[in-house]
Amino acid sequence: MAEKSVIDLLHSAGHDDGGYDESQIQVLEGLEAVRRRPGMYIGSTGPQGLHHLVYEVVDNSVDEAMAGFCDHIVVTLRGDGSVRVWDNGRGIPTGIHPKVQKPTLEVVLTMLHAGGKFDSKAYKVSGGLHGVGVSVVNALSAWLEAESRRDGAVYRQRFERGRPVTPLQKAGSSEATGTTITFLPDESIFETTAFDYETLAQRLRELAFLNRGLAVELVDERTGRTSKYRFEGGIVSFVQALNKGKGPLHPQVCYLSGQREGVAVEAAIQYNEGYSETLYSFANNIHTVEGGTHETGFKMALTRAVNDAARRLGFLKENQENLGGEDVREGLTAILSVRLPEPQFEGQTKTKLGNSDVRATVDTVVAEGIATFLEENPQAARAILEKAVMAARAREAARRARELTRRKGALEVTALPGKLTDCQVRDPEEAELFLVEGDSAGGSAKQGRDKRFQAVLPLRGKILNVEKARLDKVLGHEEIRALITAIGTGIGEEFDIRKARYHRVILMTDADVDGAHIRTLLLTFFFRHMRPLIEHGYVYVAQPPLYRIVPKRGKDREPRYAYSDAQRDRIISELGGWEAVETPQRYKGLGEMDAEQLWATTMDPARRTLLAVSLQDAIAADQIFSILMGTEVGPRREFIQEHAHEVQNLDTIG
Repeated sequence: MAEKSVIDLLHSAGHDDGGYDESQIQVLEGLEAVRRRPGMYIGSTGPQGLHHLVYEVVDNSVDEAMAGFCDHIVVTLRGDGSVRVWDNGRGIPTGIHPKVQKPTLEVVLTMLHAGGKFDSKAYKVSGGLHGVGVSVVNALSAWLEAESRRDGAVYRQRFERGRPVTPLQKAGSSEATGTTITFLPDESIFETTAFDYETLAQRLRELAFLNRGLAVELVDERTGRTSKYRFEGGIVSFVQALNKGKGPLHPQVCYLSGQREGVAVEAAIQYNEGYSETLYSFANNIHTVEGGTHETGFKMALTRAVNDAARRLGFLKENQENLGGEDVREGLTAILSVRLPEPQFEGQTKTKLGNSDVRATVDTVVAEGIATFLEENPQAARAILEKAVMAARAREAARRARELTRRKGALEVTALPGKLTDCQVRDPEEAELFLVEGDSAGGSAKQGRDKRFQAVLPLRGKILNVEKARLDKVLGHEEIRALITAIGTGIGEEFDIRKARYHRVILMTDADVDGAHIRTLLLTFFFRHMRPLIEHGYVYVAQPPLYRIVPKRGKDREPRYAYSDAQRDRIISELGGWEAVETPQRYKGLGEMDAEQLWATTMDPARRTLLAVSLQDAIAADQIFSILMGTEVGPRREFIQEHAHEVQNLDTIG
């Protein structure tokens, strides 16, 4: 199938401004509730909600790009804590709005649900959070300044906490067009107003991948750092980036696109030597984390097309069962992007697409495209089909291993797997499971724990690196089988979060290089095979101390514990200097602590520190796990060299 971008498909009619003016801005209601209940509009007032402000403004610029009128966006993090988003689109209309008799730019910025996205003449497709957009950003900012360049002039207006403090003013002339929004988040609303460069960079890079040819820049005036993204390959480049370090099975990426009844579909597909499925879907540039009808159509079409090719080419005999969806998607890396005029998202956060007609459209486009690719690329087809057939055999072996795990779990109730020492409570919300490195630390943890709600499972050595293993091998590993049985949810397509026996699974390993490796192996397993545990906030990392400091004299000779070199120095200074303390004990491992010390420092809910493992960006996490735990050395070396300066505690080896 000839490569043609979605933007080409949607906007082949030309590049006039589409009659975009005041009459196309519809007003539905005002802004009253936003400052009172910001979480309803941006999800939270924490870091995630803060960054969502930037995404809302950028989404408006991207909508201009999808409409064919913008090809350059610049996001600047300024020294005063504000953010500026510049684009070269058409500029927000500035004339008097016919319904409310106010300048249209002011209407867009001060009235909820006022915008061109409600009129299909202005935008065929758009993203944004249910159209609330820039008006919510304005309401939650200490101040916001808007600039619109259109009709040969530059117009500006300033707002404070959502209210205009200057009228719309003509500030000069310009032949250029576009919009600039500069805003300072209101620190009385947000828990933090410090923007994270990496968080924004990941999202902007994603948008550049999804909009082929769109140039997106991120400039940090605080540090001088700059990133520029522009991908002529679009989602093909996206798949190639995701497959870096994974060993692609075939050099060419299968790209397919099509349009039907106003819905534009594009997908990029490439298999790799790994065993994980990586499928990310988007609707109007929004990452549909929970999938939806477009993903269903994609999976159905892929499974059908691969089975048809397998029978046609003799990989499956007449009496053999069809390959299952899991078999067909083993080692798959795919990006699916759909654009449609009226998306129906389930839930406020737009994580699942609900349009029923989209499934059939995606099914048709994808099935035709994959069938053509497999026919025209026989070497790639052979590699893909051989992998799928091997996956089917492994799946059968894994099924037998699962049944063995279930039988063991059912029969060994008195000593639930291996060396698990269970807790007394049966309410998962109260229960927590410590995964402890080694039998020695496991013994201390069992003695020191609160047996009412704390369970302990010692792990012998380093578990299997699941990034390099098929499911049957994973299920054949004794420590992983014990882990699965203890948690109770099952894994893979059988995973059921409702069966979790603990709502806190705590990784407790030594604070050295080996401990860090074990944590990474465990997190890789959870990410690849039990990801909902992370998504539901059930996974934590314990923070054992690095030092034990005992005062030499005084009434209070209670030991103090330090979790970093800086904290050690601060405690010693508070106690009167190095002469006032015994030589600080540097813990090399958990096994050096007795039960009382381990409870006091690492397990007691009243005194311990736990790090919650969250998944802010699944795509970035996918890439990092593949690089760190995959088979290719080159990308891993590059990653370590790039991020070495970020390491805070690194034990010397030797």
